[in-house]
Amino acid sequence: MIRLIVMGVSGSGKSSVGEAIANRLSLQFIEGDALHPESNVRKMSAGITLTDEDRWPWLDSIGGTLAQAQGGLVVSCSALKKIYRERLRHMADGPLAFVFLEGSGDILAQHMSARTGHFMPISMLESQLDTLEPPTDEPLVLTQNVENSVSEIVRQSVAWVSHMRAGDAFKGGR
Repeated sequence: MIRLIVMGVSGSGKSSVGEAIANRLSLQFIEGDALHPESNVRKMSAGITLTDEDRWPWLDSIGGTLAQAQGGLVVSCSALKKIYRERLRHMADGPLAFVFLEGSGDILAQHMSARTGHFMPISMLESQLDTLEPPTDEPLVLTQNVENSVSEIVRQSVAWVSHMRAGDAFKGGR
């Protein structure tokens, strides 16, 4: 069963890429931001950086959702720190893969400026970039540059997941 998190800072395109990957793989997609407690949304909307203590319940909700997934699941989640990804891997109750969307601060700021209706203000980008611990040398991670088109990122990501599935990377325990 495929459990995949599309990760990166705000403005990297997690939702667009995650939803497109899920559609191509005929999997359910969950917008990880929808699992934030209301208190987190209020803080971020006000430009207040979340603490680890703020994030744990959110990450636990995502991890629990992954563990209960039937038939596979794609979730968008910033997963900024290695300790967050380790917690998600532990809670997923099986192999968990990540597509890491990385890009320069300028490109990410352009993406954030172009979107509408999102609670995360562009002023929060710098704190997210400061918090980010790229998933270098972690298992089951594909890094994608957000300067590429969404369609190209999705094409490469689906090919990678399909290759991983063929090689049984999604079988077994934690």
